[in-house]
Amino acid sequence: MTEAKRYHPLTIVLKLWKLVKVSFVIAMYLFVIKFGSDSTFLIYGRIAFFVLIGVSVLVILLKWMTHKYKLDDASFHLYEGVFTKSGRTIPFAKIQNVNRHRTLFHRLFNVTSIRFETGLTGEEAAVEFEVISLVEADNMEKHATSPVPDEPATAHDGEAAAESYAEAVNPRRIVHFKPTKKDVVRASFTSLSFLVLIPLLASFYSKIDEIFPMKQEAKGLFSILKESWWIAAILLVVLIVVSVAFGIARTFVKYGKYEISSDSDRIYITKGLIDETVFSILKQRVQAVEITQSVLKRLLGLAEVKLISAGGLGDGEDELEISTLYPFLPVQRAYEMISEILPAYEVTREMKRLPAKSLWVRMLRPSWLWILSTAALFYFKPRLLGFEQTWWVLSVVLLIWIFVSRWLDYTNTRYVLKDNFIQFKTGSLTTALFVSKREKILEVKVTRSVVQKWLGLASIGTMNRAKPVRHAGIDDAPVELAESFVKWYMGRRKEIKVE
Repeated sequence: MTEAKRYHPLTIVLKLWKLVKVSFVIAMYLFVIKFGSDSTFLIYGRIAFFVLIGVSVLVILLKWMTHKYKLDDASFHLYEGVFTKSGRTIPFAKIQNVNRHRTLFHRLFNVTSIRFETGLTGEEAAVEFEVISLVEADNMEKHATSPVPDEPATAHDGEAAAESYAEAVNPRRIVHFKPTKKDVVRASFTSLSFLVLIPLLASFYSKIDEIFPMKQEAKGLFSILKESWWIAAILLVVLIVVSVAFGIARTFVKYGKYEISSDSDRIYITKGLIDETVFSILKQRVQAVEITQSVLKRLLGLAEVKLISAGGLGDGEDELEISTLYPFLPVQRAYEMISEILPAYEVTREMKRLPAKSLWVRMLRPSWLWILSTAALFYFKPRLLGFEQTWWVLSVVLLIWIFVSRWLDYTNTRYVLKDNFIQFKTGSLTTALFVSKREKILEVKVTRSVVQKWLGLASIGTMNRAKPVRHAGIDDAPVELAESFVKWYMGRRKEIKVE
């Protein structure tokens, strides 16, 4: 592209739709619920509402007319400002990963959104196009992520582009994982998504009750359930069946079209049946890998693998999920997939445990949580079922839980230094296995308290590029490991590469 151009015209429609969604509740209150009210507050509120809507629409139109963009061989150039003009340049070299997202709106108009994440912070953290044609998104992604600019691709029609846009950037992809129906059902129970229906129904009831009071009807229903146990049993069974079906359907919509694939340079994660997200990242941009397991996942032999990247991962709840290589992978498959997708990374199951003296240090370390909680319980002295000594019982229970948690953390903690790799495993109920390469670690730290010095122990830590910066490490490790750790990191000088 040589000339700066405006964003897609449908950007106006999308922003107007978002404005309608944001103002819907206020409009319902002012013009439906309080219809016919002569309150001065409501009269001025309605006037202010129309003024704000008018100004918002005007700003949307002015932004579309004045905001422009263009690409050259090395950078994005973005031009913004309605009255005060400004411009910024984002080099392609700063791009860490690419995130595409297609909502129902995008599907209806056969378009997509694309977001180029960088390792920068603030306003320059990302380059985002909320609405863009599929063909232009493909060309833009190829142009921005390829070492050598490619010739623009063409498509015969939008339908063909819609079917192939996920493969258009690089057709030589290897598909590593697609969930089966069994995987989806197992994921629905593992994620406990069937429990979501109950709070949703409660929230729906409270909102309806605000508009149409239903307390009398609810009391009548509860009285019927008390008098007839078989009706209550039938309703309970129906609620369980509906909850399970809802959970499976919700999981299928979220993970039914999940796909993990890769080519020689990039990793691709596709998710979502209705709202589709396609996340891609250069393999060389992966800063570390993390394998997490909750108690339930450990019992079922499942694990969640996350890619740690220097770039942001999107907005909202997707920020925590989009870089995950499927949250419910069998453990063995998770280890195999890391080797397949990232051949440069090595994950070993054989790791060293902490010495016994590390357990004693952890058990005898003061717990400020217990001290402050006990002080608060002693001051307020709450009673449970009339029992006056409830406060010290709760204090003892909390202390036991702290000891159990520390013991679990000790038994789960593992470490290994192998060639140019480091692995940490930590956690009590939920465990996290952190794997990184020496060249990806920005900084290391070794600290020793007085007690640790007496016992020949130390705490070691690493810092990787991420948003926010990713810290990892273990406490109460042998001092010999700390010495080897520092020497190991000094070998980074021979491997460091400027990205």
